[in-house]
Amino acid sequence: MLILVGAVIVLGSVVGGYLMAGGAMGVLVQPAEFVVIGGAAVGSLLISTPPKVLKLTVAQIKGALGSGTGKEEYVELLSMLYLIFKQVQQSGVMSLEAHFEDPQKSSILSRFPRFLARHEAVDFLADSAKVIIVGGIAAHDLEALMDEDLKVHHEEALKPSSALAKIGDALPGLGIVAAVLGVVVTMGALGGPPEEIGHKVAAALVGTFLGILLCYGLFGPLAGSMAKINDAESQYYHCLRVAVISFIKGSPPIIAIEFGRRTIPSACRPTFTEMEKTCKGAQVAAPPAA
Repeated sequence: MLILVGAVIVLGSVVGGYLMAGGAMGVLVQPAEFVVIGGAAVGSLLISTPPKVLKLTVAQIKGALGSGTGKEEYVELLSMLYLIFKQVQQSGVMSLEAHFEDPQKSSILSRFPRFLARHEAVDFLADSAKVIIVGGIAAHDLEALMDEDLKVHHEEALKPSSALAKIGDALPGLGIVAAVLGVVVTMGALGGPPEEIGHKVAAALVGTFLGILLCYGLFGPLAGSMAKINDAESQYYHCLRVAVISFIKGSPPIIAIEFGRRTIPSACRPTFTEMEKTCKGAQVAAPPAA
């Protein structure tokens, strides 16, 4: 939501200042310049970006308009992990197999829809749990394995913001292209009335203006916002990883959860008391261990 508010402020301030200086709004409406800059930008994005990254870019732009990962998501994650750790403590590691073969039907995981909606996080936890079930892996090796998985995930998640930033950096140049084409058109009309020549020069300059505005006022900030959201998303996975590794190293469930809680950013970190009450409440409401 703040992204939309910011975009409105940027456009409103620029256009408002232009009108206050006595500018005519109609001069800024130059469809030909929009076609040159917009079409070239979209074409460049298609040329430089694989289809998978394009789909991820659209998804991340939609995600950037949301509220991001908040306290509720972390509380749900830690509550779920607590129940999983208690399940292992009471019934052994092999009891997890039924829960991770089909997470949607798990008596534990199905209680946490926010987590199940994060398909990559579900796969990350399920793959790690299956390695633990198979056995024969030391805690430090599992930690290294999860780190490699997170490294790949983070690098892939940053590709859309990087692609968008590159297109943003190219927009001033595309604006110059549009302006040069406008100058070419102007040169062809040098024998005409001065008013017509002035209008064509103004239209050419709109191309430069538009390219710079889109770069520094919209595309650059949007790419930066997407990168920050990906960093926050990585923190969610890091919390999950730390809690799992702590439990595998022998910590009791509530202590393993505390290790995970301490990695949560302060803005959305629940207190120890809140987390303890939530975990105990989830355990009381949980069905008997299989």
